[in-house]
Amino acid sequence: MLAQRPREINDNDANPSSSHQALKGTARWAVSLENLLEDPEGVKRFREFLKKEFSEENVLFWLACEEFKKTQDKKQMQEKAKEIYMTFLSSKASSQVNVEGQSRLNETILETPHPLMFQKLQDQIFNLMKYDSYSRFLKSDIFLKQKSEEQDENSSEAQSAAKRASRIYNT
Repeated sequence: MLAQRPREINDNDANPSSSHQALKGTARWAVSLENLLEDPEGVKRFREFLKKEFSEENVLFWLACEEFKKTQDKKQMQEKAKEIYMTFLSSKASSQVNVEGQSRLNETILETPHPLMFQKLQDQIFNLMKYDSYSRFLKSDIFLKQKSEEQDENSSEAQSAAKRASRIYNT
């Protein structure tokens, strides 16, 4: 007899429940850098923070690599690979990222691009952000201000809901 897999617990939206899924905004961003980078508002705030630290190129490179991996067309892939190389990796790059010397790519690799060609470098930059910038971001004024604004919003929403409930029961 085969054992049945336990059913997933679903929330009201019929999506599998997850403690991280229920979190929103800054609460979700504080769980992991991955969560932060999945949220457009989180990316916006993180970029704002990195700009002040003069290291915005790290997240821009990471985002460019994520977009590059989705590219299907070979010609487009070649163009994007060259753009990433020229913008972030070449010695003359306008927004050069700080990657280990031996990890630098030779320009000849651009002739035969593939979706994961920047993966090693992207992982390096991700780890740099994760263990350096991200922890400072969570203590920054930008993050704390956003968190405070969310708490104020949630508090006023809860008060409004309580007032509506009170009106319903008092009629």
